[in-house]
Amino acid sequence: MARYTSLFTVSTTLESFRDLLSNLLQSCHCDIIYDADDYMVAREIPGRVSYAKLVTVEVLIDKTYDYDQEVRMNVVVKNEELPLKRDNHCHHMFNLVNRAVEESRQWHPVESLAG
Repeated sequence: MARYTSLFTVSTTLESFRDLLSNLLQSCHCDIIYDADDYMVAREIPGRVSYAKLVTVEVLIDKTYDYDQEVRMNVVVKNEELPLKRDNHCHHMFNLVNRAVEESRQWHPVESLAG
């Protein structure tokens, strides 16, 4: 299973963050399938790749991070594809999501770590 993670801190309020994140994931061709207080899951919309390559994006919202104008999130992009090559669909989607977070005009990235 391919799995890529990143950690972001963005400057926005927690109140507006959830809607912004939902819109961002939808712009990356994903539908929100689960939305809880501190956790959001989106699944890539079928049709562009085989089902084994469909990506799931999990976002853990760090509620313990105590800043009024910043939100920290841990993003996991994964699928059932074996990552035999670095150039795989899951990695492409990981890059797409990361770029969307970093280039969003709705917030300003404060910190980012990708692994």
